[in-house]
Amino acid sequence: MKNKVNLPLFIGLGIAFGILIGSTFNYKDSAIVFSTSKTGNEAKIKRLIDYIQYEYVDEVDTDSLLDEAIENMLEKLDPHSVYIPKENLAQVTERMQGNFVGVGIQFRMYKDTLMVVRTIEDGPSEKAGILAGDRFLVANNDTLYGKKYSSFDIMKSLKGIPDSEIDLLVYRKSTGEKINIPVTRGKVNIKSIPVAYMLNDSVGYIKMERFANTTYDEFKESLDNLKSKGMNTMVLDLRDNSGGYLHIANQIIDEFLEKGKLIVYTKNKKGAINKSFAEKEGAFEDGTLYVLINENSASASEIVAGALQDNDKGIIVGRRSFGKGLVQQEMKLGDGSAVRLTTSRYYTPTGRSIQRPYGEESENYYKDYFERVENGELLSADSIKTVDSLMFKTPKGKIVYGGGGIVPDVFVPIDTTSYVSGVFVTDLNNFVFEYVDNNRKKLKDWDVDTFVKEFDKDNKVLHQYLKKVNLDKNISKKDKVIIHRYLKSLIAQNLFDDLGYYKVQESSDKMISKIFELENKKNDK
Repeated sequence: MKNKVNLPLFIGLGIAFGILIGSTFNYKDSAIVFSTSKTGNEAKIKRLIDYIQYEYVDEVDTDSLLDEAIENMLEKLDPHSVYIPKENLAQVTERMQGNFVGVGIQFRMYKDTLMVVRTIEDGPSEKAGILAGDRFLVANNDTLYGKKYSSFDIMKSLKGIPDSEIDLLVYRKSTGEKINIPVTRGKVNIKSIPVAYMLNDSVGYIKMERFANTTYDEFKESLDNLKSKGMNTMVLDLRDNSGGYLHIANQIIDEFLEKGKLIVYTKNKKGAINKSFAEKEGAFEDGTLYVLINENSASASEIVAGALQDNDKGIIVGRRSFGKGLVQQEMKLGDGSAVRLTTSRYYTPTGRSIQRPYGEESENYYKDYFERVENGELLSADSIKTVDSLMFKTPKGKIVYGGGGIVPDVFVPIDTTSYVSGVFVTDLNNFVFEYVDNNRKKLKDWDVDTFVKEFDKDNKVLHQYLKKVNLDKNISKKDKVIIHRYLKSLIAQNLFDDLGYYKVQESSDKMISKIFELENKKNDK
């Protein structure tokens, strides 16, 4: 295919930002506010700001100047101590609370118009009668179309206080009419477990994207549901999970370990140690467990993988994790902003610190992904660097290593053949939305399992897309297969939410294939 992008490197650019933000969430769920009296260094900083504000030759935004000073100060500490400005704190907090107050839709801005991709189940919009494909034209007399609003601008318009009403003028393409629909804003859940379903009669799959306040409840509900369907083997997918609350990770680990087993411990600069143990009988102590990790699994994900590995519970499958073993605590700064400051290090039950080395330049710290690409670690287990002095043993004698991430028990290389060229990803997303929007009537009769097996077996939809982007005459058979799978998974996601996407992708997922390979070997013994 023409203009191919080296997507592992392309994706790495986005990974760095995701880990930077996501991994800072591994903090205690509390906030500290110190005295605001100005003495010593505080008075010195205040005096400097006053001098600049009143005496400096030019007008200066001292708030912005102070924000930059705080950011620079924290950068000198470690890569995970971060400053969160007041305009960003609410959004970050919502994500970790697991909910927000709004109208409950997933949308995209398409040709300067807000298009509803789907309504969130049991959310305010679904209850008010909003449908997938509806266009929001006006919200409380504010015109939403034709203004090149960003998604952030739109969200500010749609969010609000609980039980407040927003009057929407909606264009419904399926009937060609404009409808006034009042929607009462309410709590909208942000799922941290997008899918949980059975891979076969006995193997269940749970995908976890973060460790938020609601994650344990979501996990327990998913666990109980899958057990009722016959699950005795679980696949817990922590790939690309950049972390979250430490206590939530502990609750989830508790479901796999016997009461009294050490989960994790933290140590601060004064040497104070805080240990966390399994506190109750777990709901999946006796089941077979596989945990999937990759180079983007960080923080609380590594606590889970490390605790299970060190307690000889389950098999860790994938590639070496990110290597973040620092714990942050949120501290308010009094003006709506906050810092998340590293206050301790965490250690796995055998005593491993899995924090990889870091220097003064955080930029270099986040180049680790590219170094793993260059040294071949993502393709070969033999390229993973371990240090004998950081070798530990589990109770059953398994060798594990500290010093930079969790090394999996079973290595699975990155699948470089499955990536779609970054050149036409945007075109593909637009094509999918248009296709679904134009064919909602005939697509509504599909169920997810039939769709996965039967949809576009004749490749007609694929060829529509290839022709539209002028690739129909110059593309290899292998690339056609890759694009078709991605196209089909995006259509499935539009129709059936994330369940459709994951079910289509499942057949080409090398880690899932490795699980079935391991299961077959186990059953042959």
